[in-house]
Amino acid sequence: MMLIFLVMAINEVINGENLSALKSMPDESFRLIYIDPPFNTGRAQVRTNRSSKSSETGNLGFQGKRYEQVVNSVLSYDDEFADYWAFLEPRLIEAYRLLDETGTIYLHLDYREAHYAKVLMDALFGRECFLNEIIWAYDYGGKSKSRWPAKHDTILVYVKDPAKYFFDSATVDREPYMAPGLVTPEKVARGKLPTDVWWHTIVSPTGKEKTGYPTQKPLGILRRIISASSEPGDRVLDFFAGSGTTAQAAFELDRKFVVVDQNPESIEVITSRLKALGVEYVLQVR
Repeated sequence: MMLIFLVMAINEVINGENLSALKSMPDESFRLIYIDPPFNTGRAQVRTNRSSKSSETGNLGFQGKRYEQVVNSVLSYDDEFADYWAFLEPRLIEAYRLLDETGTIYLHLDYREAHYAKVLMDALFGRECFLNEIIWAYDYGGKSKSRWPAKHDTILVYVKDPAKYFFDSATVDREPYMAPGLVTPEKVARGKLPTDVWWHTIVSPTGKEKTGYPTQKPLGILRRIISASSEPGDRVLDFFAGSGTTAQAAFELDRKFVVVDQNPESIEVITSRLKALGVEYVLQVR
């Protein structure tokens, strides 16, 4: 018991394969999980055979069907997505196990996969556990002239228990009113609570926040997520750690973090970033 308490009281950077790392962690040990997995933009997977599982087990999901039925039905529509979900699915099963009963998971995807993931997450977590679809909108980069330019990501939000999950809007950063003349000066000064559409710039290639990691996410996005769905002292997990934005935001908000990645470039960026901030952490190789 003492060993488990000490492990939970420290910040961890794990250099290793994330599925095996997740399986080594105790049940219900995190209040919040945020993941930004690879977006499957290359669409170069090869279909693997998936056998149907028993429909007597699994969470009750979409249209009252069992999880295994839904997965096999949805995956039949897109051979390329099948391999992507075969990669992501066991990690999300572990994420469900690792969330405590008040916990929340934020799954960050782009428009190519979000519609598939929504149906499958309904099946995996239970449709009643779906909390929000957050649209992170930005305006940077190329402007297509042959279609509407894609300028948003999707963040799917699911809770472990819809009757017990934690959410605190009072601590979240506020935004300017779009029509300040329609509200009182006091409201203008305070700002409004964000909706499920977040207008936030990407990390500027020339800004001070930039680490050089190609898929780095802005601190503002992670601060908002962590502020809303955890409290000081809580543990936050990110098992596709990338540039370590989750770790920095968690530290700055007085949470404990566990971040996992097996990419040497990622580990170098994360550890350099944390050392520059003076963060105490344990580096584990698994």
